[in-house]
Amino acid sequence: MEIGFIGLGHMGGPMAKNLVAAGHSLKVFDLVPSAVQSLVDAGAASVASAAEAASEVQVLISMLPASQHVEGLYLGESGLLSTIDRNTLVIDSSTIAPESARKVASAAAEKGITMIDAPVSGGTAGAAAGTLTFIVGGSNAAFEQAHPLLEKMGKNIFHAGDSGAGQVAKICNNMLLAVLMAGSAEAIQLGVANGMDPKVLSDIMQKSSGRNWALELYNPYPGVMESVPASNGYQGGFGVDLMAKDLGLAMEAALQTRSSTPMGSLARSLYAMHSSKGSGALDFSSIQKLFSDI
Repeated sequence: MEIGFIGLGHMGGPMAKNLVAAGHSLKVFDLVPSAVQSLVDAGAASVASAAEAASEVQVLISMLPASQHVEGLYLGESGLLSTIDRNTLVIDSSTIAPESARKVASAAAEKGITMIDAPVSGGTAGAAAGTLTFIVGGSNAAFEQAHPLLEKMGKNIFHAGDSGAGQVAKICNNMLLAVLMAGSAEAIQLGVANGMDPKVLSDIMQKSSGRNWALELYNPYPGVMESVPASNGYQGGFGVDLMAKDLGLAMEAALQTRSSTPMGSLARSLYAMHSSKGSGALDFSSIQKLFSDI
């Protein structure tokens, strides 16, 4: 299958490599030359523009930082929707505002182009291993069309509902994740301050009613768990600034629907505070540093 792929960052790059490894022919574009070269080395073809990546392909995939980048790529007189062949399936795996996803999907539909929003969960490790979770918003037919390709990059493929539903589910998940991570970090630090070994305490809580994903698979305290960012200076993983962005999207959605999200609001404030202290590029589990001097 001929595929165009735009956005080869920490997530998009490994996803694209998995498609190449699965035997697909990729045309790739990114503003960072080294990211493109990494895909060329893996067997993809480099192109000079996003428009060229979207030309004469059966599927176009984008993985971009934020809503404004997605809207800028697809909409307007110079946007890709004005030139993409109507038989091209468009998959946007960026995490953006649900309203932006619906706006772009609606513009695509007006031109007879099938588009889904398919944000992912699973982090950079999941992207590299091909075990991501895809959360898809779009029609049943579009979901079925995209499913075989998404399986080459992910392990769990969910159809959340119509356009924008993938984004809603993603920001709800990440809001909960931020709350769980901050709460776990706070609880571990309370135990450490009172003389407990952080690993012993974590083991106890894993087998008790405080059990959660952060404690089981992504412990935020250094030295407790191997092969997680906390034991590597909080390098790699999912950045603080990215988590803050996703929490901002959750708060926007809450305002639009007059939903009460006090825990999400507090988590956003904590991550914004953490970022302001120079930790924006660290993994989001480094929220532990707000509660301790590690």
